[in-house]
Amino acid sequence: MKKILLLLFLGFPMFVKAQKPIVTTTNGKVQGLNSSDNTVRIFKGIPFAAPPVGDLRWKAPQAVQNWKGIKECTNFSASPIQNKPQPFYCWTEEFIAQPEPLNEDCLYLNVWTIAKSKSEKHPVLVWIYGGGLNSGSTNCAIYDGEEMAKKGVVFVSINYRVGVFGFMAHPELTKESGYQASGNYGFLDQIAALKWVQKNIAAFGGDPNNVTIAGQSAGAFSVTALIASPLAKGLFHKAIPQSGGLLSNMLSQNLEKAESQGLAFMKKANTNSIAELRKKSAQELQILSNNQEVGRFGTTMDGYVLPLNLFEHFQKGLHNQTPILTGWVTGDGSFLGDTKMTVEDYKKEAQTKYGDRADSYLSIFPATTTDEVKVAKQKLTLLGFAGLPSHLLASFNSKASYVYQFGHVPPDKPNFPNYGAFHTSEVPYVLHTLHTWNRPWQALDKEIENTFSSYWVNFAKTGNPNGQNLPLWKSYDKQKGEILVVDDKVESKAGFLKKEFDFLEVK
Repeated sequence: MKKILLLLFLGFPMFVKAQKPIVTTTNGKVQGLNSSDNTVRIFKGIPFAAPPVGDLRWKAPQAVQNWKGIKECTNFSASPIQNKPQPFYCWTEEFIAQPEPLNEDCLYLNVWTIAKSKSEKHPVLVWIYGGGLNSGSTNCAIYDGEEMAKKGVVFVSINYRVGVFGFMAHPELTKESGYQASGNYGFLDQIAALKWVQKNIAAFGGDPNNVTIAGQSAGAFSVTALIASPLAKGLFHKAIPQSGGLLSNMLSQNLEKAESQGLAFMKKANTNSIAELRKKSAQELQILSNNQEVGRFGTTMDGYVLPLNLFEHFQKGLHNQTPILTGWVTGDGSFLGDTKMTVEDYKKEAQTKYGDRADSYLSIFPATTTDEVKVAKQKLTLLGFAGLPSHLLASFNSKASYVYQFGHVPPDKPNFPNYGAFHTSEVPYVLHTLHTWNRPWQALDKEIENTFSSYWVNFAKTGNPNGQNLPLWKSYDKQKGEILVVDDKVESKAGFLKKEFDFLEVK
């Protein structure tokens, strides 16, 4: 008998670990899994909308059908249809979606939580991936949510439609929509996911009244869209756009231009109606969408999801006012292409573009050699793409805003070029996922990872990133221009880039 009791006692921890967590959602029960150390409950591939296939292609997301029994949610769902993901340039496999499966049936989300009961009410951080609104997935290694959950947030990552499936507008789609607009389906997917969070996250120990949305690159475009959208009102309470934003005016157009792009795509597809387009395979449409004559599909100022005049909307303070943490990486200016220009042409361009302000421009962005021209142009690209949108967003915001610049360079990878602090390189530091990225990490990297991820968690908890043993991060205003600068040292600097922003924000 003693032997039996001893065996039972020794086996008890294994028995506890084997118990897969089950949570009841509004649509049915889901079963997840435990982390290797048994501290985090993980749920992958929970549906938040009906599969947008067949007649639901190019429609706003529809409600999930309830299910009976227990749905196993232990693996990521398929990624949205896109070109086959593969590493390129500075982005190694850790930054890239899994090459398969890809499927239109992609509207699923994932949850990591340390909560053992729904009474715990942890803050919620919803992560929105990048990819130019043309690619991306929650299953990228660097988006793993386990470590952030251990730091005290319920971490949620969401899939959304991209490319032609997520952002094509068309007059016929506008007519059938019921709201006189089309396109922006990817943003509507994100809104549907946030509605799911409001209804269900309490069951995972999250607080639906303390939700922070965060995203990088196209994820920052998405966060800005949600800040702007009247449809997202009340669905989140803090926002973190990293490296980009709609206030850059990139990948955006009015409804008429977006519809004309849809008409051009229909012509390339040799079809005469949306019904015919819906009958074509997703793979065929994806290949057709790569045609350069059609152009990339992006954001539509449709008067429904987004205002017709975005800048005026923010300028008047009509957006969803919320605490904001925003910033950029110093390499955000280099990934958009190399600039080759002579000093003479650089000065001519300044005269043409700025007229009587050209001298002021050239004093702020000086260049006396071709190498200096390249540096100046990259800085302008950086500020135009990511710096100025952050500055403007913080300036238009009535709540506290915090702005950063990340310039810390990760350690070299053997037999791999050094791309410096490249676009997206801050994400593994922010999400505490350096362990998923194959680099020879040093003590300083781990220190910055812990500091930066702690800022994000503190902000998600309270709307203020500051906390014990962290360098003071002062809030931003146009007059003082306090920006947290992250190189090998982390410090808040007053007046950082102030003269550049003062010049560039003049219309």
